[in-house]
Amino acid sequence: MTTAQTQMRTEVLEIPVAAERLLANGGDAIRRAAEAVRACDPQFMVSVARGSSDHVATYLKYASELLLGTPVASIGPSIASIYGCKLTLRGSVCLSVSQSGKSPDIVEMARMARAGGALSIAMTNHMDSPLAQVADHTLNLHAGPEISVAATKTFVNSAIAGIWLLAECADDDDLRRAISELPSKLEAAVKLDWPEVRAALDGQNSIFCLGRGPAYAISNEAALKFKETCQIHAESYSSAEVLHGPVSIVDGGFPVIGLAARDDAETALASVADEISAKGATVFATSSKLEKAAVLETVRTGHALTDPISLIASFYSMVERVAQSRGINPDAPRHLKKVTETV
Repeated sequence: MTTAQTQMRTEVLEIPVAAERLLANGGDAIRRAAEAVRACDPQFMVSVARGSSDHVATYLKYASELLLGTPVASIGPSIASIYGCKLTLRGSVCLSVSQSGKSPDIVEMARMARAGGALSIAMTNHMDSPLAQVADHTLNLHAGPEISVAATKTFVNSAIAGIWLLAECADDDDLRRAISELPSKLEAAVKLDWPEVRAALDGQNSIFCLGRGPAYAISNEAALKFKETCQIHAESYSSAEVLHGPVSIVDGGFPVIGLAARDDAETALASVADEISAKGATVFATSSKLEKAAVLETVRTGHALTDPISLIASFYSMVERVAQSRGINPDAPRHLKKVTETV
């Protein structure tokens, strides 16, 4: 019997096309926003997001600090929506990320940040959303309709829009070139679904996801997707933190996946992956620097800061297969809906 293709699989396969659409249509708005950021010359930035969008914000935090030397702090939306506090944010930039742009707490925090003196930049897939109305600049994700509850192409396009904004702020031609080549890299990445990881997860209900630097954000997203689509208990750790206590629960066959970009953190993550493998865990990582853990095939993008985008595309392809193998519909995870509007 042939199993019908899930909506999540359809949207994962659309990732390269969605990325191409953003590159074709999003440049003017991104360059205008970057010009405003340069004029602001911020001493710091703040981010406002939840869920997968917050993982995009974490990715952009590392990218901003590595590329621009500008620190980024995450602000809990409840500071404005629940506690009604006002923050002094003069001379800063506020990055708000929301696929729907509808959640009242995100909108209220973005509004408060702008009132507090921040240059407000929103990234959303819905230009008519409340979030778009409260921002100085709104970046359209151009991802197209996303029906599956599990965000995939909107996550990828959020990451691309954000890193493109930072590349323009830094006037970095190498990064711009890597961004322009992402559609072809993502076309190859979504074809990888890591069958060796899927086999190792058979009968397992817990997993560790590891990352470091910008790839730590991808580890966070991976852990969320395991829980959301597969009902697998997954925890994300920096590879610098996992040996400080969490590793104690690892026993024979415990699955671990390490997500490494080709950057200065790769060697450190590979070393930790090997150390955990030596304790009996079943460890995989996207690195060629492993000695004990298993190497996962990876599509490199030509730049360390865009590698994480390729990694999550392959992960999405894999995790949808895992959900299917467990008889779970990833399009409609239990207890969840597409748009969560928190106060």
